[in-house]
Amino acid sequence: MERRIFGPLSESLGQLREGIYFQMGMADIFTAELVLTPEGNAKNVGFVEDLVADAPSISGWLFTALKRAEVDTYIEMNGLKFGTETLRFYPNDPDEMPDLVDITIVHEAFGDATDETIKRGSYLFLENFLGELDFLTEIDEISFESPADAAKDLIPIEALSNYLGVRAALFVEKYDGVRIFTENDNHSIMEAQLESGRTMVATVNTDLLKWDRKASHPWMMVVTIGFNCNPETGLPDNVTAEKLNEIEDAITTELKDVDGYLNIGRQAANGERDIFFACVEFRKPSKVAYSVQQRFRGSLAIDYRIYKDKYWQTVSHFSPSGDNT
Repeated sequence: MERRIFGPLSESLGQLREGIYFQMGMADIFTAELVLTPEGNAKNVGFVEDLVADAPSISGWLFTALKRAEVDTYIEMNGLKFGTETLRFYPNDPDEMPDLVDITIVHEAFGDATDETIKRGSYLFLENFLGELDFLTEIDEISFESPADAAKDLIPIEALSNYLGVRAALFVEKYDGVRIFTENDNHSIMEAQLESGRTMVATVNTDLLKWDRKASHPWMMVVTIGFNCNPETGLPDNVTAEKLNEIEDAITTELKDVDGYLNIGRQAANGERDIFFACVEFRKPSKVAYSVQQRFRGSLAIDYRIYKDKYWQTVSHFSPSGDNT
């Protein structure tokens, strides 16, 4: 079966989109289940969901988007066990970032040469225990500690789902309905010399950098466009700059501030332009960026990434005060 199904399926998924993986098992004695997963990559979640939504109905098969929560999850890796008997947690609650969901995972064996295995095993456990989507969207930061070095009382890992649910509900209540219009915002042009002697030029929305509701747009999308640059300055010529602006305009036309997508600014250096968007969610930005990437294929190299960044730390270097609250 592996040769007849797994090989062709993997090849076909690769042709549709890079970064879509699968798991196969039995949902019950009569039904085989195929789970499509982006393996934690936010920019592929929407594509996986669309692919499953468009799948045909086939007798004896169940198609599932993303790994579902399995409360009885138990994992063993390199002789180490990951489950309710070996894992605990506690929240960190940083004062300077009150909306950050920052937890410490405590494993009984943490603190020696097996630490990397413990991290990998814990991530795998949490992804299956919480479900892939909740694991991706409801936790911002994870650290690890041994029981002896724990800074707070330990909480059973079984309570993690409830804790995350409460934090998510409080977050929605606090920021539901937040919208911002940026048409009349102030912008600054910044220029700096790099260690190489080349130049970095940035244009940023200074009003957004000072905004005190950053966490309402917790997803950061960074679009990177490579170009042939002046070897001395690292910057584009005028013709290339126009093409870069055309690509950026194509994205911002689809991602509007009123809908929850804020263009914070852009920087150019060393033959690359980075464009920074703060977003209320991650599905539409990924699809828009992918569409633009395909539209300009062969013109300039375009790549993008999407990840949680509630306090916009990615762009904190643009703020003179370093304030990213």
